Amino acid sequence: MKPLPHTVRTLSSGGSVLVLNTGATITPEAQAMLAALHSRSTGGVQAHLETLAAKGPSRFMETYYVGYGHKSIGDLGSATVFVEGISMLAAKALQHWPLYNGQESSTRYIDFSRQPLINPAGTKEAQHIQEVWRSFYQRSQEPTRAWVRERFVRNPDEDEKLYEKAVAARAFDILRAFLPAGTATNIAWHGTLRQFADALLPLRHHPLVEVREIAEATLDALTEAFPSSFSRKFYEATEAYYEKVMRGAHHYLAPAQWPEYPTIAHDGTDSNVLREHEALLRERPPKSDLPYIIGLAGSVRIEGLLDFGSWRDLQRHRALTQAPPLLTPHFGFHPWYLEELPQDARDEARDLIKKQEERLHALNLEPPTAQYYLPMGYRVPISLRGDLRALVYLIELRSTRFVHPTLRAFVLQTAALLQERFAWCGLTLHLDAQPDRFDVARGKQDIFVAAQGGQQRLSEAEERTNAKDSSA
Repeated sequence: MKPLPHTVRTLSSGGSVLVLNTGATITPEAQAMLAALHSRSTGGVQAHLETLAAKGPSRFMETYYVGYGHKSIGDLGSATVFVEGISMLAAKALQHWPLYNGQESSTRYIDFSRQPLINPAGTKEAQHIQEVWRSFYQRSQEPTRAWVRERFVRNPDEDEKLYEKAVAARAFDILRAFLPAGTATNIAWHGTLRQFADALLPLRHHPLVEVREIAEATLDALTEAFPSSFSRKFYEATEAYYEKVMRGAHHYLAPAQWPEYPTIAHDGTDSNVLREHEALLRERPPKSDLPYIIGLAGSVRIEGLLDFGSWRDLQRHRALTQAPPLLTPHFGFHPWYLEELPQDARDEARDLIKKQEERLHALNLEPPTAQYYLPMGYRVPISLRGDLRALVYLIELRSTRFVHPTLRAFVLQTAALLQERFAWCGLTLHLDAQPDRFDVARGKQDIFVAAQGGQQRLSEAEERTNAKDSSA
């Protein structure tokens, strides 16, 4: 098969942006044109296919989607973009969009010890801080796995391979807390042409230089791949507005005081509407979502502290409105990670955290840049708002024993708040009743690819590729 001409842009960090060329005969722009024409006639799509074959989609998209600003046309074609070698912080920035669809490399299943480190300060002292965190992550892997095996002995009826995979996953759960947020990761981003255009506009003014570069590179690559659907024409007033929005202090939520445990900071629900839908709230069976009409009752704002690593999962709930937190040492290291380490590593980690904070303080970096040198175990202030449908979905999905323990604890505490607040109107939550425990079923929660001689873990295949690339 002849290689397809994907559109690629290289980032200064060594990462890249790749707009996927699927080799389709009918391209995303052509698909958008066909659907738009179809909405303006009753004659059927066959006639529009003939128009497409005769004239092509370029002039149509350039005129109606970009020129006249019919944005809905851009919803009729989609693209997939792979952004690689970017920091955890940049990944979260790209994903902080209510219509984002995609995946990110998982710190719960992949060994990140060989990943590049993004060092925007550019100094040896700053790089040293990142390397010290990563060194602890690397050398603590096997002692932590041994500690997990000692605490959770394999039962005779449990498959040994699955057990070992579950042990490794548990160790990754614990040690990800020591990965600096500047560690490189990869994301896959799928969206409509319109969604990419709308999302990239504010990202080009993000406080982080890395994010601004990624946004520019992605827009440039999309413009080359779909020249009739993306414009490099900018409007001064719009650019100035998003500069203010993205650089303003309210973009990052960093208060001096914050509740340690989840609390209902504001209840904006309408009791009359909830009473009207009491039967829907009370009678909902397991594995069923509340209807969207519940949103008419209003929303609830939840605030509390959660480690940055687990906030990354919480952020994936796009139906919630969330404030992206600033990663600082102000709220301390989440105690769960320290408690889960073997005793020797626990003592070393406490001493390490103190020394690393002193080193970082000496660099005197601006708070947004300092995030690259802090690990994901630090707690950050969480502020999220959602209607009961969105909150119930979050709670039931993230309260199972397979969810990371720190996130599960936060979600179960939130569940208790909502059950108490809305018991009067019959709110029912279907929660995983089993307590937190080591479960070999974690070994099954992975993605496999077909390989010669049987199955191969996707992450293992990636590790081989990374090793090959490093030696090339």
